[in-house]
Amino acid sequence: MTTVCFYTSSGGTSGFDTEVCGLNTAFQVTSTGPGPALMDRDATFGVWDIMWVLVCAILVFWMQAGFALLEAGSVRKKNTNNILFKNLMDASIGAICFWLLGYSFAYGTEKYEYQDPGQDNEFIGAGNWALRNYNNDDSYHSFFFQWAFAGAAATIVSGCVAERCKLEGYFVYTIALTTFIYPIVVHWVWSITGWASAFYVDEDGKKILSKNGVIDFAGSGVVHMVGGFAGLVGAIAVGPRKYFGTPEGEKVLKGSSDLMAALGVMILWMGWYGFNCGSTLGAAAGDGAYIQLAAKVAVTTTISAAMGAICCMLYSRFVQGYFNLALSLNGVLAGLVSITAPCSVVEPWAAMMIGIIGSFVYISASNLIKVLGVDDPLDAFPIHGVCGVWGVLSVGIFATRSNISRAYSFDNDAMTSGNQFGNQLIAVVAIGSWTLVTSSLIFFPLKMAGLLRVSEHDEDIGLDASEHGVEYFGHKGDVKKE
Repeated sequence: MTTVCFYTSSGGTSGFDTEVCGLNTAFQVTSTGPGPALMDRDATFGVWDIMWVLVCAILVFWMQAGFALLEAGSVRKKNTNNILFKNLMDASIGAICFWLLGYSFAYGTEKYEYQDPGQDNEFIGAGNWALRNYNNDDSYHSFFFQWAFAGAAATIVSGCVAERCKLEGYFVYTIALTTFIYPIVVHWVWSITGWASAFYVDEDGKKILSKNGVIDFAGSGVVHMVGGFAGLVGAIAVGPRKYFGTPEGEKVLKGSSDLMAALGVMILWMGWYGFNCGSTLGAAAGDGAYIQLAAKVAVTTTISAAMGAICCMLYSRFVQGYFNLALSLNGVLAGLVSITAPCSVVEPWAAMMIGIIGSFVYISASNLIKVLGVDDPLDAFPIHGVCGVWGVLSVGIFATRSNISRAYSFDNDAMTSGNQFGNQLIAVVAIGSWTLVTSSLIFFPLKMAGLLRVSEHDEDIGLDASEHGVEYFGHKGDVKKE
């Protein structure tokens, strides 16, 4: 084998006084100067892992721009400013709430109650308030990544209540979601001390959910079910928009820009690679195993999204009689949400099936809620809530023993025995019930207090004029509210 050497500076005054010799992936560092030694191999890999998480977190945050464009294009022009403002506040309010309390409820100290000074239990995390335990620089990337996910969960709700929700009420809900409702589910599934976590073990080495716990790799349940089910409660509480369900409703309520909606979905698709691939939480770790897994995740994510779009395109052509852009765009999102939980534990052919089934799950749910009189302007509940359910359950159907071993290092018969599907079903029931109950405790009191829905007058002139002082079609922002 050949050893390759080069010289660099150690930071001293002797110029290029450090020899670095590499053989395969191992490095030998020698220094004759007074400067600091170079990082060893493990430390170098740690830096790459942190960089990977930061870049992926930025991609996830970039999804906020995608949500903003999609929602702005899907509402009427007179409500564009309002929906963009909600997206901005989701990220801003969510950042402060998640920093102060939410992240602590989600992850706490990641030490069990029986450990000293552990404070976390199976239901909720505790400690590390406002990141005060982070007195060094090796853990901040974790908060940054998780905050980006929290922002995504909060933004899902804005689509469900678009065009008729008061900002004050919406802010209250955003605070509740990012401080408490969402972090609790994160703790259950992703913290090592959560009762449903794949990595939970008690002091006797036993799990609450046997074998593998719940597998939700990137958040079909944790992120999308929470946002979607919360949005459903919000849509029911705030009530439908004027003209919804009437013969002229489809034309009157049509969104303002297919261009913005399409650009938004493409940005979301791009950001989803940060969402799913970034959930490896490392790139250099495992002697390349993490980045190889991320590459496979990128493939399964792509296939599911593409099949979701294709199936919705075919449905629109043969059932509706024309090629429906909006439906096909939502098909992309349905495929993406569906593959988010199983992306690391299924084969590409299974990702195709998950995307196909996910597209029809979305279409069926969208048609059903319309029949039931629920007005969801962006189909956020069918896409995120119902496809989130499908994504979690699909793990118990399509995951393989070898893929679970590769991604989670568990090697057992959980798939063939039906144990894994049972665990996934328990997670769906728990997450859905928790979100429906806690969201109802926020939205319906807001409704009774008159803080949830704008007046009919404000809805008619548009929230840009009534809430933001934006002139539209002759209506000015100083118009008197009723």
